[in-house]
Order: sequence, then C-alpha cells, then structure tokens
Amino acid sequence: MNTCKHILSALLLLISVSVCVNAQKNKSQTLALQLNPGPDNPRNSEGDFITLKDGRILFIYSHYTGTSTSDHAPAYLAGRYSSDGGKTWTPADRLIVDREGDMNVMSVSLLRLHDGTIGLWYLKKNSETDCKPLMRISKDEGETWSAPISCITDKNGYFVLNNNRVIQLKSGRLLMAVALHRAEGGQWRPQATLYSYFSDDNGKTWKSGAAVPNNTDIITQEPGVIELKDGRIMMLIRASGGKQQLSFSSDKGESWSHIGESNIYSPISPASIARIPKTGDLLLVWNNNKKTEEGWHGGVRTPLTIAVSKDEGKTWQHIKNIESDPDGWYCYIAIHFTKKEVLLSYCAGSQSKKTHLSVTNITRLDQKWLYK
Repeated sequence: MNTCKHILSALLLLISVSVCVNAQKNKSQTLALQLNPGPDNPRNSEGDFITLKDGRILFIYSHYTGTSTSDHAPAYLAGRYSSDGGKTWTPADRLIVDREGDMNVMSVSLLRLHDGTIGLWYLKKNSETDCKPLMRISKDEGETWSAPISCITDKNGYFVLNNNRVIQLKSGRLLMAVALHRAEGGQWRPQATLYSYFSDDNGKTWKSGAAVPNNTDIITQEPGVIELKDGRIMMLIRASGGKQQLSFSSDKGESWSHIGESNIYSPISPASIARIPKTGDLLLVWNNNKKTEEGWHGGVRTPLTIAVSKDEGKTWQHIKNIESDPDGWYCYIAIHFTKKEVLLSYCAGSQSKKTHLSVTNITRLDQKWLYK
C-alpha cells in the first residue's frame, strides 16, 4: 500500500510539474493577433511596429486586395493599434498609405528618429523593373505623414528593402541595405547586387555605399544591418549554400568586406536581428533548418527559431523554436521591444493550404524567457 501511495504521489508531482511548465510556456509566448486572408484581401504581410508617445503601439503592414497573393498584386499600407503593450489590437484597419505604385506599396520599416519624429519606409512598386524604397516622416505620432522622399536616386531597377530593416546609428546616420535584382533594361535574376544607402540629414538626401563584394557562386538577397558595439556594421544576408552570409563595414556603411559564411544554418530565407535594450545582447530570429533541398528556397521555412548572442554574433545560445509546425511557412520578421516583452510579427501561412505569405501573426514573448 505504501508503495502505491509513493507511486501515486510521484505521478501527481509529475503531472503538477508538467502543468506548471506548460502554463509557463503559454504565459511566456502568446499569439496576440492573427491577420488572416478574406474576401478582397488575399494576403496580409511584411509589417513593422512603432511605440507612440502616448504608450500605444502602431503596427503597419501590407494589406493586399483583389484575388492574387503575388508580390506584384495590389496592396496598400494599413495600421492597427494596441493600447495594452501588444496584448490586444484594434479590429479594423486604418489606411496609412494608399496604393501609390502601379503595382503596390509594401514591406514596411518604422523607426523613432533621434529628433523624436517617426520615419516610415516602404517599397513603391511600379513594375518588375521599377521598385524603390520611399521614406515619409511624421511629426504628430503617425496622424499625418510628409510627402514621400525617394531613397535611391542614383540608380534605376528593382530594389528590395525588407520590412523592419532601417536603422539609425549612434552618429545619427540612417542606414539601410538593399538588394538590386534588375537594372534598367536588364533581365531578372535571383542573384542580387547588395548595396547600402545612408543619410546624414535625417532622410532628406541619400547616398549609396559601395557594392558588397561577392566573387562566389553563392546567391545573395534581402540583407539586413545591425550596429555592433565596436562601431562596425554587420550585414546579415539571405543566401544559398545552407547558411546566412555576413559582410562587415568599418566606415558606417560606405564600404563592405567580401561576403563570408556565418554559423547560422538557414534555407534561402531572410533572418532578422536586433539588440535587446535591457541586456545589450543580440536577438536573432530565423528558420533554423539545416536540411537543404533543391528548389528556389533551398528548404522549407520552418521552424521559426530565436537565439541570443552575448558576444556580438560570434556564438548563439538559448536556442528555442517559437513555431515548429512542419506545414508552416514562417518568414519576414519584425522585432519590437516593450518594457518586459518582445513583439514579433511574421508571415505564418500553410504550405498545404498554399497560404505561405498570406497570414501574419503577432506573437508576444517574455524577455526573461529568452534567456531560459
């Protein structure tokens, strides 16, 4: 009888621990908003966040219309608001930027500038040979926006600037990294030439950095940048070959080192990186998939994984999946920190349902949980 009591007590303890762990996991990771496709709205994707001075959070994303989910289908920029740190969101869209391009506007970046204003960047897409990033500024917390400023005036072609990709350096310089896929009169090719563009007058005028050197057969696309503690800029590059590629700049983005392989396994899919305000460490969000496959993406975009680096990206720890459905398709991440949490937005469609980029999730993570 005593043996039975001990076994029963052990089982109850095991169940109790299991419940506590699951409760902690659910508490530490919460799906706050899911933007699903619907009538005359086949796709919702590629957004970014900004915290307003009144404490609300504004999320702006690409709202597609019609029936096509193509990157070239009609779309405008829509906004949702949260008044409780990202826990709940307004149910209706607010029009932020109407469809300006002949095709669409898409791929949002938001940034609180050093002078207190808000910068908004997005792609204006006129054709498969004409796509460039534009910038607008708001002086009234997103109520109104300035006329658009073209960030690329020295070249023509199809430029890709991912969402959540523009940064401001400690010096005040605005910096973005773009991928040029088609020059005027040229032919589309998967291989992109990577450039940085920077502004030292708060976005009024922009200059181009030198092209990122690449004398290999590795396909490079969709770069992002982060300022390191030693003043260098690290560029993280979507690439073929099974890993993310890296390039570094020691002159604030004006020139770059030859691409080099990182220790970040990945299909041909973009990764995102940001600095955690409380600790100064780096947070990485990407598809931690070592299995390479034939085909355009070099592997499936699942799972969606997070990791922390305490040595400026040399090594990564606290690696954990936040999405692991083998049928999922997770990409185009935006990272935004609140006081105690981090908000992630990302495409979260299904491979079998062919909704790859049509669904966008906003997930809340406890910052302490990042280190557990």
